[in-house]
Amino acid sequence: MLKRWKTLSSKILFKNPWWTYKLDEFEIPDGIKGEYNYVFTRGSSLVVPVTNDGKIILVNQYRYLCDRESIEFPCGGVKEGKSYEEMANIELEEETGYRASDLKFAGEFNPFNGVTSEICHVYIARNLVRSQQKPDATEEFEIHYKSPDEIESLIVSNQIWDGMTMAAWGLVKHKL
Repeated sequence: MLKRWKTLSSKILFKNPWWTYKLDEFEIPDGIKGEYNYVFTRGSSLVVPVTNDGKIILVNQYRYLCDRESIEFPCGGVKEGKSYEEMANIELEEETGYRASDLKFAGEFNPFNGVTSEICHVYIARNLVRSQQKPDATEEFEIHYKSPDEIESLIVSNQIWDGMTMAAWGLVKHKL
């Protein structure tokens, strides 16, 4: 078994509504001490929506940090006081304009485990009912309906480049 590190102290450097920047002082079993900077979150919920005819819904949105569009599954951070499942339902409706009467947990992963404590819960949504798209002020979405083979092609051709979407696809594609 690998040796575990001991946290000596933890302090918040900066906090916003989405995450907290933290600095921990730690000691490894050999007695060496160090500092670890990271991003703490309450987690995220990602949804793979499946239509009755077997198409998968993705959203295309602009990503500021990379200054390009990104085809992704609906996803968002878990807000204080909300559960992973509640946030999956909220994000699905906000980003796609659909609600699901069947939402099943498919797995979880950490999107960048050297930088964030975030755990992303992945859900498969079925029995979709049209509602109203309710994006946040900073969000604009184009809806895409793709077959599983088309998603594979978009990943191979690097048209889907979002790591969370690719990780979630790896978890769910054999369950569809």
